[in-house]
Amino acid sequence: MTLDPIHVENIAQLAYGIAGDVDTTDHDDLAGRVWREWLPELRHDGRVVIEPVDEHERRRAPIDDAALTDRPFETVHGLDSGTINPTTFKNGLVVDVAHAAMASAPTDLDLHRDRTIVATVHAGDSTANFDGEWTSRDDGHTRQRVLHAPRVNRYAEGVVHALALYLAEGTHALDHADEVDDLLVLDGPIYPKELFTWDDRNPELGALAREAKPRAVVEKYVRLVERFVERDVPLAGFVKNPSSGTIVRALARKGVEPPWPDDTALFTRLLERREGDGEGGGSRPDRVDDELTFTTWFRSRGGADATMAADGDALGIERELDPELYEPTFMVVYDPRTDVTYKLEAPYAFARDPSIRERLTRQVLADVATTRGPPEAVAKADELARIAATEKIALRRKFEERFDSDQQATYDDRRWGKEPY
Repeated sequence: MTLDPIHVENIAQLAYGIAGDVDTTDHDDLAGRVWREWLPELRHDGRVVIEPVDEHERRRAPIDDAALTDRPFETVHGLDSGTINPTTFKNGLVVDVAHAAMASAPTDLDLHRDRTIVATVHAGDSTANFDGEWTSRDDGHTRQRVLHAPRVNRYAEGVVHALALYLAEGTHALDHADEVDDLLVLDGPIYPKELFTWDDRNPELGALAREAKPRAVVEKYVRLVERFVERDVPLAGFVKNPSSGTIVRALARKGVEPPWPDDTALFTRLLERREGDGEGGGSRPDRVDDELTFTTWFRSRGGADATMAADGDALGIERELDPELYEPTFMVVYDPRTDVTYKLEAPYAFARDPSIRERLTRQVLADVATTRGPPEAVAKADELARIAATEKIALRRKFEERFDSDQQATYDDRRWGKEPY
């Protein structure tokens, strides 16, 4: 059954009751205060966790001008990895398969053909061993392997997903690093931050992150930074759905009650502009949508970024360069046409150079202005790496045949029509 009109109206009435207790003017005032007073040097437990790389400004760029400007990088490469999502079988195995691809703008069809595929397996049987070596297929255009995940009592699905995703992505990036001449943009953060959050989620996961296989995955990204620094080619990450909470958590610990659920909501409040801002008035004014708004660059050493901070331990991985050069930096850009906020990350090794910061900023503004979303190369890589829903179903069935074991079905599979039950 669906809701009757009276039910919809009754639910809508609840919104009026909630809205009456929310004064967004106070939110604007607090956001401005956070920007002016705290973000220039935000501390937590005596450490500076957020600070500007150089200038501390909010800026605007006319969308038409940004879209038409000459790109500062002649070619841009993007990289992404997609998975079939973790699947549990009745024989006790939990499996996920990741598939990484690199794309370029302008297009390079030979490059687009190359793939790195990783199947990660978790088994309840401690005597099983599924580890395999890297093998080549498709005339050398595909490298693939099976990785046996370390055994855990809980979170097996999350473990196989993260290890497959990041091993495929990090390996593909390293294998093709020398094909990038001007700029590589990862689809997502510059480090496998999901692994860095394991310690906060569960002590067992925290210990697992420091075992050999997870550390080997993280090491791929450390070596990737070193390779690009050595080649003097910038490396960045375009985060389509940033979810960091470093700033709002630090504010809460200072006794401030942030009304924003995460840092993205704060930056959206800081960057969104409406007609007659600051003039007050009754009805909500229209959004100004002819300019992109963005921040200058910040250094980040809190939350998941603490692992790769200069005073972090990088999970015990040896860093061949000055540890400061690995620190994540970021800038934020807001597109009023879609009401979406994005983050661009880069290692401090590149962001410390004012000319590289300026070129990265101009590039991302031009890309967002043109595509209303991710850079063209990132969107291409996403399309290449994505595994369609029908393909996921077919692949899971192949595993069922090979394992001679069905998937462990749930009622939700039937209820939501995910797959035949």
